[in-house]
Amino acid sequence: MELHRAREFLRANHRAVLTTRRRDGGVQSSPVVAGVDAEGRAIVSSRETAYKTRNLRRDPRATLCVFNDAFLGAWLQVDGTAEVVSLPEAMELLVDYYRRLKGEHPDWQDYRRAMEREGRVLLRITMERAGPDRSG
Repeated sequence: MELHRAREFLRANHRAVLTTRRRDGGVQSSPVVAGVDAEGRAIVSSRETAYKTRNLRRDPRATLCVFNDAFLGAWLQVDGTAEVVSLPEAMELLVDYYRRLKGEHPDWQDYRRAMEREGRVLLRITMERAGPDRSG
């Protein structure tokens, strides 16, 4: 699948499972809400202390399995390299993430306080490969 088609799908479908690698080489999977930033990277909000964040700091390989709201039907897998952006640099990126997925927040000050209190980070995944190209 061409990456521009994967980005289009991810702009319209935000439910996903993020897979990272544990220290022992096994996989760790987490349900996430994903989107696409202005540069075409997949974006996910997480916490500084989450396993997925710690795993990506050690090994930046990431896989997103993205599916539609009905779960069954259209889906795609994106593989790429992740970057973890921490606060304070992440704050405006987290605001952008929220706007892209949900629109305007009723109280941006409250949102920013929550991001600080929760120790939020933004995970940015540079997409390198997407599929499937056909169904089985």
